[in-house]
Amino acid sequence: MCKSMVERKVVKLSQVELSYLEWNQGTQPLLLLHGLADHGLVWSSLGDYLAQDYHIIAPDLRGHGDSSKPKKGYKFSDYIADLNQLMDFLNWKSAHVISHSWSAKLAAIWATQQPERFIDLILIDPFFIDKMPAWFKITFPILYKTLPFLKAMGPFNSYEEAETLARTLKQYRGWSPQQQEVFKLGMEEKEQGKWGSKFIKQARDEIFEDVMKYAGLTEDINIPTLLIKPEKGLNRTAWQLKPYKTYLQQLQIAEVPGNHWAFLVEPLMFNETVKAFLSRKVSF
Repeated sequence: MCKSMVERKVVKLSQVELSYLEWNQGTQPLLLLHGLADHGLVWSSLGDYLAQDYHIIAPDLRGHGDSSKPKKGYKFSDYIADLNQLMDFLNWKSAHVISHSWSAKLAAIWATQQPERFIDLILIDPFFIDKMPAWFKITFPILYKTLPFLKAMGPFNSYEEAETLARTLKQYRGWSPQQQEVFKLGMEEKEQGKWGSKFIKQARDEIFEDVMKYAGLTEDINIPTLLIKPEKGLNRTAWQLKPYKTYLQQLQIAEVPGNHWAFLVEPLMFNETVKAFLSRKVSF
C-alpha cells in the first residue's frame, strides 16, 4: 500500500470509535465495507487505484480491526446506525457504496431502508442474501470451524503458527505483499502469549444470528447496482441469483476471476471492473 496516498484516522460516534482508512485526493464520496472478520485494509489496492477521482473511506466496522469492540451490539441495525453517523461526520448526504460478503447483505438492507444514501451500489459475492431456515442454526459450530474467514480467529500458540494456517486459506492464495499486510494487521497477541484475530467472537455470534433471521432483499431497490460474481465465488446458480434479479431494478452483473476475495487474489481485473461501473463506461 502506498503510504502517501492513505491515512488512518479515528472518529468517535455515539456508541463506538471507528478506525478508518481515508484516501482524500478525489472528490466523489466512496464508502468501502469489508466482509465478516476482515478490516478496511482489504481495500488497499482498490483504494490506491481509485484515489485520484474519489474521496474514499474504508472503516473497520465495529467488532473488527482497530475499531471498538463493545460487549454487545452487532445487529444490522447497529452497523447501519454507525454508517449513518459516519456519513454525517463526513458531511456526505450520499455515496457510492461497495460491500463484500456479509456487508453486502448489510448494504442491501440499508439501501432498502434509506435509498437516498446511495449514489449506486456494488455487491461483491454476498453471503447468504436470503433469510435462512431456523434449523440452519445447528450448523453454526461447523461453519465457525470450516469457513476460511473464521479459521484465522485462533487461538494460536504463536504468530508463526497463525501465518502457517493463513497461507493455506483462500483469501491469501498467492501470499502477495498486500495479503501479508492484511493478515498481519488483523492479528494481535492475546493473553498468555497466544495469538488470534482482532475480530471478536461476540460479533461473530450476533452477526450470524442476524444473517439467519433477515433477508437482505425484500423490496424493490431502484439504485444502479452491480453484482460482482467471482469465478469461484458463492453465487453461481440461477436460484442464488433470483433475489438480485427480482428486487434490484437497475441490476448489472459482472464476472471476475478469482474466488470470494477477488479483490485480494485477482485485484487488477477486479479494480478495472469496479472503475468501469462507477464511471458508467461499460455495460456488463
